[in-house]
Amino acid sequence: MRIVIQRVTQANVRVKDQDIGQINSGLVLLVGFSPTDSIQTVQQMADKISHLRIFADKSDKMNLDIKQVGGEVLIIPQFTLYGDLSGRRPGWQQAASPELANKLYQEFIKAIRTHQLKVQTGQFGAHMQVELINDGPVTFYLEN
Repeated sequence: MRIVIQRVTQANVRVKDQDIGQINSGLVLLVGFSPTDSIQTVQQMADKISHLRIFADKSDKMNLDIKQVGGEVLIIPQFTLYGDLSGRRPGWQQAASPELANKLYQEFIKAIRTHQLKVQTGQFGAHMQVELINDGPVTFYLEN
């Protein structure tokens, strides 16, 4: 499982010119899955993200997690995180099948919600437009 984590002041996702998810301050999570990922992988990553101390405290040090700042989460499925660019055209051999990836994506959403976080989502398999204002900018890459 690979996740690009972006701390944002706001973000939204659209499908066919309709907003389907919007958050204020919080995290945008671009998530991709491999064939070896499991429910356990998803739960471990959700727990890790919910406790990451990547928000500033009063001294402007990254000391607070998303729950402590009342942040929200926008979760976007992104199979291209497993794209192989060794040639001139991307290959997808390292990405999970659509069936497995959708199952894991839905489980990841559930796992994040168990941490009492407000969650919005993209739409699996859809062509989406994601807009965000990166705060900092702060961007991390997490892989299990």
